[in-house]
Amino acid sequence: MTVPLDIATDLAHGGRWTSLRGAGREWLWRREAPERDNVSPGDAFVDAGGLEECIPTVRGTPDHGEAWSRTWTREAGADVLRCDRFTLARTVRAEADGVVADYVLTADPGFRFVWAAHALLDLSDRALLRIRDGARTRLFPEAVRLLGRAWPDGASWVEGDWPAPCGLRLDRFGPDDGTAVGAVVDATHCCVHDRADRLSLGLAADGQPVSVALWRNLGGFPAQHPYRSTGVEPMLGRVFDLAEAGPDDAARVPASGEVRWRLTLATNCRCA
Repeated sequence: MTVPLDIATDLAHGGRWTSLRGAGREWLWRREAPERDNVSPGDAFVDAGGLEECIPTVRGTPDHGEAWSRTWTREAGADVLRCDRFTLARTVRAEADGVVADYVLTADPGFRFVWAAHALLDLSDRALLRIRDGARTRLFPEAVRLLGRAWPDGASWVEGDWPAPCGLRLDRFGPDDGTAVGAVVDATHCCVHDRADRLSLGLAADGQPVSVALWRNLGGFPAQHPYRSTGVEPMLGRVFDLAEAGPDDAARVPASGEVRWRLTLATNCRCA
């Protein structure tokens, strides 16, 4: 069965998606964060949940990118973010079984960036993440405590195959266990199964690296006052931190000065 999705966004506070609701279910997890109302560019990230537009990096500097701490504007039917190095326009429309968001980034040719639809989802501990078996998956250093082995000297990540890269099962979220781990999977689509509900997430971008990032925080982050937050994040790029990106690990603006991509969210599973 397919059902429509209704969204709400907050242009005044980083363009964040604050609601993604269908058939009476709210998919986006949120938390009280009143300090978010008064942030300025360059401030430490304030996690209010929802879906953040993380660009031009996720980790690194600036933390969670430049979009979350700035005011967006509404121009000619699009949501627009203007930064010193780039302009990002987002146009969202409803479909019968979900929503489609089209993006256009304008910048100087050669500009490199990572973008993620940093969607923190309100999931039960029985939720399952379906991605094609065997998809190449990168694990990042916080995974070392779960791998039960030493981290390779100087390595920014280690690689294995989905759903259990390096023996670490990642497709099930499970109950809180005091851990947190991030991964980036070489895939364009994924589907969240939570009991009878389904949420499909897909990304298309011609000529750019596309992946799905996972943030499985089961009460292991932050070190002080940890909480549970589970992120499923379609991504342009293959790393969380732009500073760690190799030649093929980040999106790049071509000679036209524009990069276009499409994010699709639906209530049926499209990841087969």
